[in-house]
Amino acid sequence: MLELGKSGAAGYPRGELPVLRNGSVVALMRAANWKEAATAVVGDRAWVFTKRRGELLGRWATEPQDAARLRARSASFWTGTWTLDLEGRPVEMRSASMWRGTHRYLSGGQRIAESGSTGGWSPRPTLDADDALPLHQQVFLLWLELVLSRRNSAAAAGTTAAVIGGTS
Repeated sequence: MLELGKSGAAGYPRGELPVLRNGSVVALMRAANWKEAATAVVGDRAWVFTKRRGELLGRWATEPQDAARLRARSASFWTGTWTLDLEGRPVEMRSASMWRGTHRYLSGGQRIAESGSTGGWSPRPTLDADDALPLHQQVFLLWLELVLSRRNSAAAAGTTAAVIGGTS
């Protein structure tokens, strides 16, 4: 299981998020605070994750900005489903639990990964993925979960502010 570590943990500078598997660092992510973007180092390869024209994309840092090896696009706002392309492998993301905000990733009808959370006051995303799924693809899914959790937190904060401010 992958877990997104705390910023500045495991001996890394603040702003860098270690990606942990069983407590060992397997990748490193630097997620932007105000944009849906991140850089990740997985093995000896640097990746760039970004949002462009409504899609969340992943590419090697050395590739042109219009390249995309990994893609995620919202298929339905109402059902919360997403369609993904992981280097030619079609994947569908569905809600696993509305209450927990977890997702199930399916390819060819088979479960390849499921998200979770560390829980507590500052929950961080986790990902339980099939061993056959390459690590860089797992890190992309973990970043997608981070983006979605930030979107949900922002929406909840906006709703709370509207209620408290009396505009609702």
